[in-house]
Order: sequence, then structure tokens, then C-alpha cells
Amino acid sequence: MARERNITVREPGPLLPFLLTHCAGTGRNKVKAMLTHRQVRVDGRVVTRHDHLLLTGQTVSITPSSGMKQDHLLGLEILFEDADLLVIYKPGGLLSMANESEREKTAYHMLTEYLRQQNTNQRVFIVHRLDKETSGVMVFAKSQLVQQALQNAWKDIVVERAYSAVVEGRISPPVGTIRSWLKESRTQTMYVSLKPGDGQLAVTHYQVVRANRHFSLLNVRLETGRKNQIRVHMQSIGHPVVGDRRYGAHNSPIGRLALHARVLALRHPVNGQVLRFETPVPTPFLRVTSLEP
Repeated sequence: MARERNITVREPGPLLPFLLTHCAGTGRNKVKAMLTHRQVRVDGRVVTRHDHLLLTGQTVSITPSSGMKQDHLLGLEILFEDADLLVIYKPGGLLSMANESEREKTAYHMLTEYLRQQNTNQRVFIVHRLDKETSGVMVFAKSQLVQQALQNAWKDIVVERAYSAVVEGRISPPVGTIRSWLKESRTQTMYVSLKPGDGQLAVTHYQVVRANRHFSLLNVRLETGRKNQIRVHMQSIGHPVVGDRRYGAHNSPIGRLALHARVLALRHPVNGQVLRFETPVPTPFLRVTSLEP
């Protein structure tokens, strides 16, 4: 198998001419196909636009197609990859890791198979989880050492974490903070304790982005990261997340939990570089909160 090529940019310019120069004998259409198939990364971030502007000092990585097959990833997308990390977009409906009823259709299993195409000894390690129905940005480690470094200092390493959520009704005021103590019942359902100091302190900041009579689209920022924090906090103010029957929702117009991990920024656990990943608000979220005629 051919090895990945890493090329340092000597002078600024568009990506396509750079690739044509450094991939001698490769036609223009084939180079564009490399971009389409996500075989090109700039400073570790996958780039698919041929007009992407390169800056002096950046590193362009070109991975052989045999090591980048993603047909089996079922909607999962790799946003960033280097020797230590894998950052992905996880679609709604995909488990983060196996449970008693599903072993293979999980982000963990798919990434393991993906890495083994390149190195049969390579493993992947879970850093944090998203609920099955929640879509968005997730981070995996390529070694147990990096996994532990991330988990042990997660609160300090994460610079920014924001979600998009669609909730039932129109929230007033449109900007607010929910602060309460959360506990877990015997059925593993989280709830708000009425006693201050009883449980784990949870703080959620929200802002209405758009709304109609039935639903509100929120930008949600977490100050703490408790289990099901957004879901139980929205229930506690009478505006449960759409599709979340466990926490009081009555409507499911998009067919899944309307929660999306939109932004994640963190300090790289090895080199300290701040990496920021942002994914679009899912189209169904925008559709159900569109202004009514």
C-alpha cells in the first residue's frame, strides 16, 4: 500500500494547482476526485474545495484511496485526523458504541474498521459519547494515553461546546440561563432536585435563534456537561426537546431527537493547538421552525 504524502506549502495559492504540481502524472479530474473522496487534508483538516487557499507553512496530506474508503461509514464523516485524534460528524440514529442489541452499527466499530484499512494494529478509543439520536461532533483518540489525557482534563481542554436544539413552544425570555441540581433515578432518568446542593450542579445557557407558534430553534451553550443536561433542563422550563418522549415531548415532526452537537473547540492534548469544528444546523431543524405564512 502506498504511503500518505505530507507536503509543506512554500508559497500561498489555491489548492488545486498545488495538487496538480505535486501529483505529477495525475490528471485534473483524478485530482478533483481525490478532493471529493476526502483524501486531502490541510493541517489535519479534510478539505474538499478545489479553490481552498493555502498559506505558507501549512502541511498538505494526501492519503491513498485504499486507505480512505468510507463507504461503510453510513453517514458518519471524518472532520479531522492526525496521529492522535479522530474528529467525526455522527449522524442521528447511530450509536456511539455498542450496546446489548447492537454491536456493529456504531461509530466505534466503523472507525475501528476504517483505521484497520491503513494499519491492522491501529485501535480507536472513545473519549465521550453522544446519545444515539443526537447528531454532531465527536472526538475519538488513537491511543489509550491520549484518551486518558482528554478524559482527565476534559473540562479544561474543551474551549467551546455548543448545541442546536428544537424545543416545543415559543420560549420567553428569548435569552436565559438554567441553573439547577441534577440527580439520576433508579431507572437512569435524570431529574431536577428541589434541594439546593442535592446532586450535580448543571448550568445551561440558551438563546432563541428563530421560532414560530409551535417550535423554537435554540443555540445552547453548556457551562457544565451532565448526563442528559439539555434534555432535562428544557423539560424543567416547560419546553422539552422535540422528539424527546422520555423527557416530556409531545411532538416528533423530524422523526428523532432534535438535538445536534454543532460546535466543539478543544486544545490538542499533544501539541496544544486549538482545534474548532462547526457543523451546519440540520435542515429539518430549520424547516420545523420556519416562519409561518
